[in-house]
Amino acid sequence: MKNFLIYIAKILALVILIAIALDGIYTYIFLQSKNRGKIETVINSSAQNYDVVILGSSRANNHFVSQMFEDQGLKTFNYGMSGSHLFEASLMLKLMIERKYVIKNVILETDLNLSNEHTADGISALFLPYIHNSNIIKDHFSGQENFNELYYIPFYRYIKYETKIGVRETFFTAIHKKTNKLDNLGYYPLEKHKNGNMKNNLVNLNPLPHNKYYEEIKSICKTNNINFIAVMTPMCENVVGMNYFDKVKKAYPEIHNYENVVTEDKYFSSCGHMTDTGAKLFTAKILKDFFNK
Repeated sequence: MKNFLIYIAKILALVILIAIALDGIYTYIFLQSKNRGKIETVINSSAQNYDVVILGSSRANNHFVSQMFEDQGLKTFNYGMSGSHLFEASLMLKLMIERKYVIKNVILETDLNLSNEHTADGISALFLPYIHNSNIIKDHFSGQENFNELYYIPFYRYIKYETKIGVRETFFTAIHKKTNKLDNLGYYPLEKHKNGNMKNNLVNLNPLPHNKYYEEIKSICKTNNINFIAVMTPMCENVVGMNYFDKVKKAYPEIHNYENVVTEDKYFSSCGHMTDTGAKLFTAKILKDFFNK
């Protein structure tokens, strides 16, 4: 029995050592990455200067045409991320400030994402390779239920989120394989699809009265003298429960409501996402209203 227990202990020790080694190798590879996505590009960057930084979900990523800002002489990058929530947007801004970014204006797409304070697992996982190398990331995740497992168990985060930061992603990162996420200054244009879902139901959706991560973003901007522009972006004609946007305006009067600036279905790829043509109409309106000078 004693020999058996010693044998089990040796196996356990070996597994732990392998996990520690793999954790170190994976993390080292991600720390060298600068061209696969927006998150690692910020994390592994040095100080930058921007006139406009755009944050939010896909409704930022697909709706703000960065080049149109640039054509007005405004250095701009769209850091919107499809599938993300305000949890990730707040963390991105914190990391930019930590890296001494000088930002004049932050445009935050915030409407549907005000209804929750959850992480977006598919996006938040992309921050986890750096959790031991950044106190900002560590502190931001510290309130999550599985924080202890993610932080203290070596290699656990790479196994749990294998589809996002596992073998495949680590390999492509190691060989510096580029993606299209940084193309078009971060803006991702959409086309019209005949099978696009042109209906949406917001009846049961309600904004939180004090969304923690929205308030964080607003506070960071105030502390760092950044002009904060929060906007609600357009949706298609066939939406049930459009009074959701009225609820947002009531709870957050400072958020500018642009949900009805573009409404015709011909300008939408799906009900919540405009085509490139629609995005250009919307961006032109934003430029006129906030950057006309």
